[in-house]
Amino acid sequence: MTTTEVLNERRTLRKHLLHQRRQIDLQQRQRWDQSLIDHLLAWCEEEKPASLAVYSPIQCEPDVGGCYSKISAMGIQIAFPLVVAKEMPLQFLAWKEGDPMTKDDFGIPVPLQRDHFVIPEVLLIPCVGFNSRNYRLGYGGGFYDRTLSQLPSAISIGIAYQNQHCEFEPGIHDVAMTKILTESSS
Repeated sequence: MTTTEVLNERRTLRKHLLHQRRQIDLQQRQRWDQSLIDHLLAWCEEEKPASLAVYSPIQCEPDVGGCYSKISAMGIQIAFPLVVAKEMPLQFLAWKEGDPMTKDDFGIPVPLQRDHFVIPEVLLIPCVGFNSRNYRLGYGGGFYDRTLSQLPSAISIGIAYQNQHCEFEPGIHDVAMTKILTESSS
């Protein structure tokens, strides 16, 4: 398969998965989000990472933000991603409960402060889709893949609903997630 064919196939799959995710009933998503939160809190209590990069959900992504304050209260440094430039790895801004937020150039909430950066030990990464080998299908910008290639020892946890599981061939620059966490994870 040519590179163009692979990109077209991934574009079509991405469009289908985003449509499918938007069709999930709000109450169902909220139940799944709570299950994801429970799994994430249990993982953090067991693993006790020093720092955790989180995200602000867009396009009906799983919303696990309800536990960020609890995770911070465990002594885990929370950090939000910041896009600094196209084709560049993400940087991560430290956050704690009560810190003021603003919106970045994409309209995504990020901490207002730009002085305290964190190199996260663990990254929560939202998935458009994921396959059985823990590769993630994202929005196609490559930000997380570039970031993970710069942080080879970081633990990456893909966050997705189970119905986003699908098979696809990873691209040459794709980096497999350490783990995929869904509402039905054990």
